[in-house]
Amino acid sequence: MSANVKNESPISPKLYENEKYFKDRVGMGTSFDLGVRKFTVMGKGVHLYYVTGLCDSQYLILILSALAEVNDSGQDIDKFKEIIENRLVHQQVMKVMTIQKAVTEVLSGLVAIMMEDANYALVVDVRSYPGRNPEEPDTEKVVRGARDGFVENIIVNTALIRRRVRDERLRYELMKVGERSKTDVCVAYIEDIASKDLVDLIKKELKEIKVDGITMGDKTVEEFLVKQGFNPFPMVRYTERADVAANHIVEGHVIIIVDTSPSVIITPTTLFHHVQHAEEYRQAPAIGTFLRWVRFLGILSSTFLLPFWFLFILEPSLLPKSLSFIGPNEQTNIPAVAQIFLADFGIEFLRMAAIHTPTALSTAMGLIAAVLIGQIAIDVGLFVPEVILYVSIAAIGSFTTPSYELSVANKIVRLLLLAVTAIFHVKGFVIGVTAFILYLASTRTLNTPYLWPLLPFNPAAFKQIVIRTSVPGAKLRPSIVHPQDIFRQRK
Repeated sequence: MSANVKNESPISPKLYENEKYFKDRVGMGTSFDLGVRKFTVMGKGVHLYYVTGLCDSQYLILILSALAEVNDSGQDIDKFKEIIENRLVHQQVMKVMTIQKAVTEVLSGLVAIMMEDANYALVVDVRSYPGRNPEEPDTEKVVRGARDGFVENIIVNTALIRRRVRDERLRYELMKVGERSKTDVCVAYIEDIASKDLVDLIKKELKEIKVDGITMGDKTVEEFLVKQGFNPFPMVRYTERADVAANHIVEGHVIIIVDTSPSVIITPTTLFHHVQHAEEYRQAPAIGTFLRWVRFLGILSSTFLLPFWFLFILEPSLLPKSLSFIGPNEQTNIPAVAQIFLADFGIEFLRMAAIHTPTALSTAMGLIAAVLIGQIAIDVGLFVPEVILYVSIAAIGSFTTPSYELSVANKIVRLLLLAVTAIFHVKGFVIGVTAFILYLASTRTLNTPYLWPLLPFNPAAFKQIVIRTSVPGAKLRPSIVHPQDIFRQRK
């Protein structure tokens, strides 16, 4: 966080002292992008400080032109400061009393105007951050729906949400996090819906972040916020879709928007928040429910299918004769558990390679992996066909998981279940699954049970998890966020 007020210095009415501070402490004259424009208005000096690349030069020209015209109008010199302030043709102008605050604003892309004999600076928001235009996120595509996703500009992101939630009670509270980076972090919520305790808790945790910088954006904020440690399961939900973020705000969630991050943090969340997708709500309730069940099946397959099938390999007596065809029907010199681990890690290699491979080469890489590596590995006896089949089903199940973080966490659980099943057989599988469920049940994020509404059980909320209800039928907000106003619809 920024320095304490008692350690900050007031802005000097002598311009050369402020200029000396910028040269000695901020590096003006050494850093080429930090500049100052000096000019005289009504016989008194005026300095305008800016950072090239973060300011819109067109606004700077308009401001300078408006101030230069003062010299031709014969204004009253006694009203020098008031005249300067009135000539700043911009919608956002504020007074800053300390030099440290002025420097922070300048480095954030604003311009600071310092006047002779004035103990304050006028800060004008003329930011124009470099970045891209809103476009559909690659990780949350839908067949029908909006195509505008979040970008790395916090101003654009807040505008995308405000466009969808035009409520006068929508609040955007901005703070700076990081001793050196001073990154803008915004807490977004609806004042008469979101729990005051939740809002206060999140703001308290953000203010207590003591770190040089959060240059990695929202992920760094998350690690300070929920103190995840080595728990692989996601404690907050990320989304790059503005409609998803707006929907959660209306439900009573609190959104954290971090500048330079193309995704926002939704709090609080449970496990079931990570298995929902916007596509379910862009289709009819029956189709949305079908898609949800298929997605649930894929997620369960990605976690439990391989250990369950491997258990039948170790204990063939558990398998009915009518299902004996599931194999393996061939014998190899490599143990089945080693084949499964090799194939599973091989798919992980391919996933990483796909991320780092240029788009023009990714198709060729996929053909090489599928045709050459896969088929030849079976022909030489490294894998039996059944191992490739079930590992592939588990991998496809991982891809059906809407949350990338959850899919990787489920992969880790799958490998652990395979290990304990290989060592202890039936007992290992049963104990492993039980320990997994108990671990999730004991997990809490921002004082929220991770398995709600399954544990603790809430029949009405659990019904909405299993079945995609129609919007007119969803009259209450989720109780897990403790909303001040529980009704989404009133008679």
